Formats: sequence, structure tokens, C-alpha cells
Amino acid sequence: MANAYVQRDQPPGVPPLELTGERTLPDVPAENYWYRRHLAVYEWIGARVVGRRVLDLACGEGYGSEVLSRGAAGVVGVDANPEAFVHARLRYRRQNLRFERGLVEAFGEPGAFDAVVFLQTIEHVGDPAAVLAHCRSLLAPGGVAYISTPNLLTLARPGAVKSDNPWHLREYRAEEFFALCRAAFEEVELLGLFHAGKLRLHELALKLGWDRVHSRLGITRSFYARFTPAIAAGDFALRPGRLDAALDFLAVCRT
Repeated sequence: MANAYVQRDQPPGVPPLELTGERTLPDVPAENYWYRRHLAVYEWIGARVVGRRVLDLACGEGYGSEVLSRGAAGVVGVDANPEAFVHARLRYRRQNLRFERGLVEAFGEPGAFDAVVFLQTIEHVGDPAAVLAHCRSLLAPGGVAYISTPNLLTLARPGAVKSDNPWHLREYRAEEFFALCRAAFEEVELLGLFHAGKLRLHELALKLGWDRVHSRLGITRSFYARFTPAIAAGDFALRPGRLDAALDFLAVCRT
């Protein structure tokens, strides 16, 4: 029986990655919600970096770097994990895309990029201020950094200071994340990621008691076996306002 937490159907010669909780992966049906949640942000950024030189720090499996490369002048995806680096280099091949293995705190030359993308990773680092200062140093004049992190208030249990994700060192409220980014950049716009489409309908159904209904009918497993793989990036939306209720934050940072 196939391991449900290992990527399925990889191209010939590409080693599949196993889901550990440190990074999200495509091609793992049970992980589809989280993958699409992250993909939605990459696609939003991709539409805004057309023709730009882009650095994707902590790129993980590489799917986001590939999305960015569809319109960018060039993309460099960087990750310290050796398995993720090998996988990304073998799977995603495009003339304007390359992958490097390195630490986010040390990679890159000052002013070398028009955009720095650093998604769902600041919560993993011990010195976030130093990492953001490094991100700023990598930007050319007029450059933009895109930095995201989960919302403590919707990820953790009510009243908890952190979720039970062992890879996260610190999680942020909106005002804390804004202050962290504002200390490194002159201009910061903070957006929230929210459910849309079928996920918004599901959210409303839960408020009306759907969780009790599917359990009582004995269809929980069969329903979510179909529902979860059907989630798409379009079932999430980025917008300002009501940030305390957001799933994730995206800071758009300019010098």
C-alpha cells in the first residue's frame, strides 16, 4: 500500500519527497488544502513580478519558484534542505529558473533582485529581524519583498501562545508581524488570506452544524476524501481588512 504522505506520480528520475510538516508538498492528496493555500499566494505574487529578477527564499519543493518563473525574467529558488534541493532541480526545468542550496540568512548579493519572496518561513527562524534585514539588502532600488506567515489567532488553539507545529519557533498576530516587517522596511502593506469559493461555503456550513450532520450520517471519510482533493487555489483570496480573522498574512514590503 502506498504511503499517503509521500508524493505520488513524480516524473521519471525525480525522487518523491515525504511530508514531514516542515514544508507543504504538491501531489499528496491529504495535503491538498495546505498546498493550495500556499499556491494561491504564489500565484498572486507571480502576477506582480512579471519581467522581474526574483529570489524565492526557502523555496522547499520548488513548485512556487516554478509559478513565479512563468512571467519573471529570472527566478532563483533557494533551500537548505538537500532532498528538497535535488527534487526541485530535477523536477522544475525552465530556462529562466534555477535552484541553489543555501541558507536564507547568507544567500545572495546586495541589490541583485527586483523581488524577494519569503513565504511561510519567518516563523521558523531564530532571528527574524536579521533575516528581514538581509532580504532588504538583496533588493535593487524599487524592489519589493513579499513575506508571509500564518496567523497565530487562527492557527493555534484559543489563548495559546503557539500552535503545536514543532517546526515553528514563533507565530504572530497581525500587529506583531506588521511591526516586525516595518522595522526593516519603510513601507509595509499587510494583506490577509481568507477562504473563498467552496471553502467559504464549507465554513458557513460548519457554522450551521455541518460537522454534526456528516458525523451522524457516517459520511465524514467519504465526503472529505472527495472534498479535500477538489480544493483549488481559487478557493482562497488575498485582501486587506479583518486581519485577526485571516488564515495567513502577506506583507508587501518596499524600501
